[in-house]
Amino acid sequence: CDETMIEGDGPSSSKKCLLDKLRCEQLFIYSHRRMAITGDDVRLDEIIPISYDFSVVEVSSPDELAVVGADTRVRVTFFEEDLELKLPFGSHTRLFLSEVNRAWSVKEQTLQLKTERGCSMQRAERQSHHRSDLISPVRRVSRERVKSEVRDDLIRNSQPILANKSQMLGMPQFGLRDNLIKCELLKKEDAYTYIKNYRFFLGTYNVNGQNPKESLSPWLASTATPPDFYLVGFQELDLSKEAFLFNDTPKEPEWMLAVYKGLHPDAKYALVKLVRLVGIMLLFYVKAEHAAHISEVEAETVGTGVMGRMGNKGAVAIRFQFHNSDICVVNSHLAAHTEEFERRNQDFKDICRRMQFSQDDLTLPPLTIMKHNVVLWLGDLNYRISDLEVDHVKDLIAKKDFESLYNHDQLKRQMDEEVVFGGFTEGEIDFQPTYKYDTGSDQWDTSEKCRVPAWCDRILWRGKNIKQLHYQSHMTLKTSDHKPVSSLLEIGVRTPVVNEESYKRTFEEIVRHIDRMENDCIPSVSLSQREFLFQDVKFMQHQAKTVTVYNDGQVPCQFEFIPKLDEPTYCKPWLTANPAKGFLAQGASVDIDLELFVNRSTAPDLNSGQQQLEDILVLHLERGKDYFISITGNYLPSCFGSSLSTLCLLREPIQDMPLETIRELVRSLSNPETDKPQEIPKEIWMMVDHLFRYAKKQEELFQQPGLRSEFEEIRDCLDTVGLDTLPGSNHSVAEALLLFLDALPEPVIPFSFYPQCLDSCSDSSQCRQIISVLPQCHKNVFNYLTAFLQELLKHSAHNRLDVNILAPIFAGLLLRSPTKQDLTEKRKVKEFFQHFLVQTPSDRDIHDKLPE
Repeated sequence: CDETMIEGDGPSSSKKCLLDKLRCEQLFIYSHRRMAITGDDVRLDEIIPISYDFSVVEVSSPDELAVVGADTRVRVTFFEEDLELKLPFGSHTRLFLSEVNRAWSVKEQTLQLKTERGCSMQRAERQSHHRSDLISPVRRVSRERVKSEVRDDLIRNSQPILANKSQMLGMPQFGLRDNLIKCELLKKEDAYTYIKNYRFFLGTYNVNGQNPKESLSPWLASTATPPDFYLVGFQELDLSKEAFLFNDTPKEPEWMLAVYKGLHPDAKYALVKLVRLVGIMLLFYVKAEHAAHISEVEAETVGTGVMGRMGNKGAVAIRFQFHNSDICVVNSHLAAHTEEFERRNQDFKDICRRMQFSQDDLTLPPLTIMKHNVVLWLGDLNYRISDLEVDHVKDLIAKKDFESLYNHDQLKRQMDEEVVFGGFTEGEIDFQPTYKYDTGSDQWDTSEKCRVPAWCDRILWRGKNIKQLHYQSHMTLKTSDHKPVSSLLEIGVRTPVVNEESYKRTFEEIVRHIDRMENDCIPSVSLSQREFLFQDVKFMQHQAKTVTVYNDGQVPCQFEFIPKLDEPTYCKPWLTANPAKGFLAQGASVDIDLELFVNRSTAPDLNSGQQQLEDILVLHLERGKDYFISITGNYLPSCFGSSLSTLCLLREPIQDMPLETIRELVRSLSNPETDKPQEIPKEIWMMVDHLFRYAKKQEELFQQPGLRSEFEEIRDCLDTVGLDTLPGSNHSVAEALLLFLDALPEPVIPFSFYPQCLDSCSDSSQCRQIISVLPQCHKNVFNYLTAFLQELLKHSAHNRLDVNILAPIFAGLLLRSPTKQDLTEKRKVKEFFQHFLVQTPSDRDIHDKLPE
C-alpha cells in the first residue's frame, strides 16, 4: 500500500504511526472507486496488526464441494473483531496468504523467546498447538470434511512462486492506468517471458446412460508418460427422465471415481473443476506441480434442446488461465440424426454466441469462447457419413480406406464450406468410426435401424503453438454403443516473468512514458456512425449493426457505455453493446456490435405499444468526454408475446391489423354489443391442428428441437398469412407451440392461481376445481391442450411419449411461477398437471373440439 494514501491526521494515520513504533506488520483493508486512477481514489478503511491475537481462518461449509478452482473465503480475527473476505482463486491469493502466514510466524517466534512472560507464553503455546498441523498458509475449518485424494488441497498448499506480474496488472483494481501498463507490457512480453510446452490429454466418451463397468485406464492412461492436464468429457451420462428434467443424477460421482482411478498412475493429479448439464459432463484434472499456476477458473453451460434451453443437447465449458495463456475447453453434444446437420450447425453457433464467462471485473463484458488464446473442443458432435449406403461404408472400413470415407464426413464438408468451426483444426483420422456398436461388443449396430457407422465423437482445437501427438479411438472399451476417443496435444504456453531485471526496466520505462502522456493529453475518439435504424424487427430474430470506435487522440483511452440519469443500465433490455467497455491504444480501433433481440421478456410491451424501439447510448471516455449514439427501429407485432385475451379478439393475423384497432378491441371487451371472442386463439388452433394431423406418431415430439429458420417461417405465417398448413417439420411446429406458451405475458393458468395450484397438487378434484374457475379463454386453451396431449398418449406405441415426458414439459409452461422455481415447486407443478393427462368421462366433450 502506498503510504501517500494514508497521510493525514485521521485515526487510520495515527494508528499506523503507533503500529510502526511497535514494529508490527499490518494488514491494510481499503476500498476504492470503480475506476480509480490515483491515490485520491482510494480510501483506507482499517489497519489490523498481525500480532498475537491475530488469526486468518479459511471457512467452508460441510456441504461445499472441495474442489480446486473455487474462491477462498477467509475470516480475519483480531481481538473481538471479525471480518470475512472472499478472495479470488489464483496465485495472488496464495501469495497474499503465505505472506500473512510468514508475518504471523515471525511474531510467534518472537513471542516464544519471551519465556518470562508466562501468560503470553501460554497463549503462544495454545496458538502454536492450533497451527501445528497446518499445511497451507491458512487454517482450514470444515466439519466432517471428506478426505479424498481426488479432492486435496494441492493447489492451495503450493509454495509461493514468482508472481505473474503482467497478470496481476490485469486485476480490476485501478482501471485506466493499470490497463495502459498491462497493454504495453503485453506488447513487450517477449523481452521477459518464454514459451514452454505442456501436454494436454483430451478425451470424449458418449456412455449411453450406462454405469461404469470396466476400467478406463486403456483410454485415460494410454500415453507413455503422464500428461500435464486431463480434460475428460462425457455425453449421455444419464438418460433418465429425472436427469433430463431436474438435472440431477447419481451417476456423476460413479463416473467421476472411474475417471480418477483411470488416470495415469505415474503422476498425482488434482481435480480443478467439474461442470455438468444433464448428461454432458466435463472434468478438469491437473498435475500437482502445475496447480499453483492456474487461476481465473470459470464454468458455464448452454442448453440447445427444445426451446433452446433444455439440456439434453448443448455444451458445458471450463475456461482458465495457465501462466499467461487463456484456455477454454468445450464439451458439446449436438443434435442427432443423419439429416439434421443444419441443426448441428445451428447448435454450434448458438453455443458460441451464448456461452459467456463473467470476468473478475463485473463491469467488463463477459468473455466468449473465441476470445481465448486456446480453444479445445471435444464431444459427440453427431456429424454423420452422407451419401453412402451402410454396406459400402462397412466395406471401406474393412479395407481401412478411411480417406475415401472421410470425404463423405459431414463435419469435414461443413468445415470446408466454412459453415462451422472456422479457424479450428482436426488431426488426421486414421481410426474406424466410433458409432454405432452393439453395447458390450465390437459389432456394428444389428438393431432394426442398422445405423450407418460414423465418426460422431471428435476433438478439435484453435490457437497457436499447438501440435497433436496422437488422435485415436479405444476399441477395448465396450460399455457403450460409442467408443471413446482421445487426443494428446502439446501446447506452447507463455510462462511468467523469468528475467526480473529486464522486466523491471521495461516496467519503469512504460510508467515514465505514461506519466508524460497523462500530463500532456486528453483522450478522444471518432465514431464511424452515430445514428442506427433497425428495420422490421421480429420476435426472436437477431439483428446487429457495427459502430467502429477509432482512437484519434494522442494517448490510449478507456471507454465504457454508462447509464443515463436515473436509469439502472446503459441500454434497454432488448439491446446490447459488445464490448460494452474496453481499452484502445493510440491509433487503434474497435468494432462494437450493437445487437438487438426481442425475446419473451421484452415482446409484450412492444406488442402492446407501451414501449418503442428507441434508445440513446452514452459512450464515456475516462478523463474525456461523452459521445451519444441514437438507436431507433420499428417492431413488427407478433402473436408471440401477446396475451390470450387479446389474441382471442383478433380474427385476422396480428400484423394485418393496426395497433390502434387492436387497442380499441381490448377496450371494448366489456361491451355486450362487441363481437364474441373466439374460444381459443386461432394461432394455437393452427399449430395443434398441424401436429394432430401430421405428428401423432412422430418420435421424440417435443424433445427434438426444430430448425431456427423453420421457426421463423412458422412465426411469419402465424403473424401475417394464416395459411391452413404451416411450413416446417413437425419438430419445428412443436417447438413453436412451446415457445408460444413460454412467451405468454400471463400463462395459461394465471400467476394469481399459482400458490393455490401448488397447495392442491396432490388432490385431483381440487386441481380440476381450480381450472373450472379460470378466465374463460384461459380455461378453453388449457382444456384444448390437455385433450390434444391425451390424444398423443393414445399413440405412445409409435411416438414413445408418456406422461413422465409430457407432464414436466407442459406443466412448466402452463403453470409458470412469477419467480424462480425451486426443485420442490417443480415437482409439485408436475404433479398438478399429471392429473389432467389421464382421461376422465368429463373430458369427452373436450375431445370433440379437436381437429378431425
